[in-house]
Amino acid sequence: MSHDNVTNFEYRKVSDLIPYARNARTHSDAQITKLAGSIKEFGFINPVIISNDGGILAGHGRVMAARKLGLKEVPCVIESHLTEVQKRAYILADNRLALDAGWDESMLKLELEELQKLGEIDLSLTGFTDKEIDSFFDVGDDEDVKIPDEIDYKSELEIVISCETEEE
Repeated sequence: MSHDNVTNFEYRKVSDLIPYARNARTHSDAQITKLAGSIKEFGFINPVIISNDGGILAGHGRVMAARKLGLKEVPCVIESHLTEVQKRAYILADNRLALDAGWDESMLKLELEELQKLGEIDLSLTGFTDKEIDSFFDVGDDEDVKIPDEIDYKSELEIVISCETEEE
């Protein structure tokens, strides 16, 4: 692996960070609220990836959450080796590749159960909805619990995006 593409790390003012105008990823108010809760609980430990000029490549939602929390600075990784075309492709890749990850359902259930028993943290800070969390603890029969990666996200998102009401 070449070290020609070494990145730098520094804190940058939130007000100096520039969202990518053609960012195809969206962030709902509910998701920003979840991200803000995570940052408040755990700290800002996942840096924003930016170009030298402060353009955001990855971390748009985290920056929106930082603004919501009134943070003045956030940790950033500054890339300086990508071409303009590579930057545009990376913005898409960073968001899309994460969607290909799945869940080990038994490990997830074990982790949630143990966190619940410890009782030291609000499980909603994990990003799962109350309904999803409850499904792990309220299984009344021997059916396997199905978690979010089992859902056809594409069709579910299309319904949410293209319909005004649930009936549609």
